[in-house]
Amino acid sequence: MNIGLIGSGGREHALCKKIYDSKLTKKIICFPGNAGTAKLAKNINVNILNFKQILNLIKYYKIDLVVVGPEEPLVKGLVDFLKKNKVKVFGPNKFASKLEGSKAFMKKICKESKIPTADFKICTKKKQVLEFIFNCKFPIVVKADGLAAGKGVTICKSKSEVLRISKDIFNGKFKSSKKLVLEEFLNGEEASYFLIVDKNSFKFFGTAQDHKQVGENDKGPNTGGMGAFSPAPIINKKLEKKIIDRIVKPTLNALKKKKNPYQGFLYVGLMIKNNEPYLIEYNIRMGDPECQVILPRLKTDLVKILINSVSGKLKNTKIKWKKNKSMTIVLCSRGYPDKYKKNKKIPNINKVKLSKKDFIYHAGTKLVNNQLLSNGGRVLNITSTGNNFLDIRKKIIKLINKLNWRAGFYRKDIGWKVINKNANN
Repeated sequence: MNIGLIGSGGREHALCKKIYDSKLTKKIICFPGNAGTAKLAKNINVNILNFKQILNLIKYYKIDLVVVGPEEPLVKGLVDFLKKNKVKVFGPNKFASKLEGSKAFMKKICKESKIPTADFKICTKKKQVLEFIFNCKFPIVVKADGLAAGKGVTICKSKSEVLRISKDIFNGKFKSSKKLVLEEFLNGEEASYFLIVDKNSFKFFGTAQDHKQVGENDKGPNTGGMGAFSPAPIINKKLEKKIIDRIVKPTLNALKKKKNPYQGFLYVGLMIKNNEPYLIEYNIRMGDPECQVILPRLKTDLVKILINSVSGKLKNTKIKWKKNKSMTIVLCSRGYPDKYKKNKKIPNINKVKLSKKDFIYHAGTKLVNNQLLSNGGRVLNITSTGNNFLDIRKKIIKLINKLNWRAGFYRKDIGWKVINKNANN
């Protein structure tokens, strides 16, 4: 079958590789893709928010199934548009996508369904901010309501910092919304639990932990993600049952009651405190870079899983996983997540020899006259699998050193907590 893949990041390259490996795949068309997907698929340079143009291309290339990678077209209603035009598409509709598209909507679902989460207040005015911070304990978390490419969350240690960040959001720093959510700060360990969902059922789709902050030891401003590892050791069977019973099932049931059942990938962002799960956020797609560490561990044909989800036949689908571990380190443009330069040559990538356990997923790259150039803040995801995280990390760093990309930087401590914990036990 011909498959269309929407997106251009590292997540989409990882999805493209798994789709390419499927026996069910005839051809892949990426909209717009990147230099990595170009080796596996046909890239079409198109604005992913131009729904009419995408539909015309889907018809032209006789695409049988569309897989939507990033959040923005989902939030804007691409799935609804394609379904109206009788296109088979994998991903949640516009209403269900508000789980990620609006933090205020997500928090209201939590309140209605008694889902464990941080205390919060939805604010549209400075007065509401002042009311919340008057008697609260610091630090507190300020979140832009709409999409912010992973950069709309700030942990504030003082009232003045809260007021400054709030002012920025109210003034439209993140164009998606001028609304914000104030939250109590939860101490604990973050982890991500992934599902694939159809209208009637859901299946486990991996666990991971990522590093959002730009600096070593998880310091500095938030990014789209500097690295990740899978599985998440903190999530055991007992904790998993709590996640399913207290968070996942109430959420999916709430959407069913609102006559908008969920279908697609669902990313459950968690804070684990004293072996109890609290919902931090939902993402309505695979995480990035979490996707890049989960998919290398998947044994079952991905395309088969996607088809069964779209067809409502997920319940009887057996999804098998490798027993190994996986890690990725994100190679970024210098200056990221602030100002950085694009169009920097990456000359050595073809000189790096990869084993069957190694992958280089392209995130922000492009080909110009057969020359690989940087095209974003997060440029490459160097990924590997193995039996323990320390050895995997050492192997990845060796690969990065061979790349010798002087215009980039990366974190050398991905997985540091779990590695240090294992070393001390």
